Amino acid sequence: MMDRRAPPLIHVIDDDEPLRTALLRLLAAAGFEAQAHASAGDFLLYPVPDRPGCLLLDVRMPGPSGLDLQAALPEHGVGLPIIFMTGHADVPTSVRAMKAGAVDFLEKPVQRQNLLDAIGRALVHDERLRRERDDRDRLRERFALLSPREQEVLEQVVAGKLNKQIAAALQVSERTIKTLRAQCMDKLGATSAAELGILAERMRRGSEG
Repeated sequence: MMDRRAPPLIHVIDDDEPLRTALLRLLAAAGFEAQAHASAGDFLLYPVPDRPGCLLLDVRMPGPSGLDLQAALPEHGVGLPIIFMTGHADVPTSVRAMKAGAVDFLEKPVQRQNLLDAIGRALVHDERLRRERDDRDRLRERFALLSPREQEVLEQVVAGKLNKQIAAALQVSERTIKTLRAQCMDKLGATSAAELGILAERMRRGSEG
């Protein structure tokens, strides 16, 4: 469980030791807590805590590149936003990084204010993603309260079926359908069939994600 009171943790991943040291000093002076890693492998061996933050990630490093690490992060359950840094900027690399979800792509030497601005954007992005994840978790918990029969009724309601049509399909009384439908709305916190449809669609999208 993430402690939302925890300050952001910025991960600096770069094989250039003097640059890592300089970035750690810059971040400390700006009031951030930071952790340095000399390679993608070092970062993956680090038990990343579940707290706000982002990655400052070099593109070219010995071993797996920054882009390789970006691709591997979902498999390791890490969803932190990424700010790429590179001394070898080129359009294909930057496009690939941004399409894969990077928040920013900065050229070395990175200017202090540009870096701090990028970190600010990354932390806002991280907070939004965490709120969305929390919303999905709460929605799953509410859907888990539905009985199998209530789930069947919900599917029919979302499909636009009338109570009498659902009753005929499930071979129960219309009164029973009204009761099950009311129970669905109560458990999901919905006030209308339209709202049930919206919640069901959000649940579907969350399951796909």
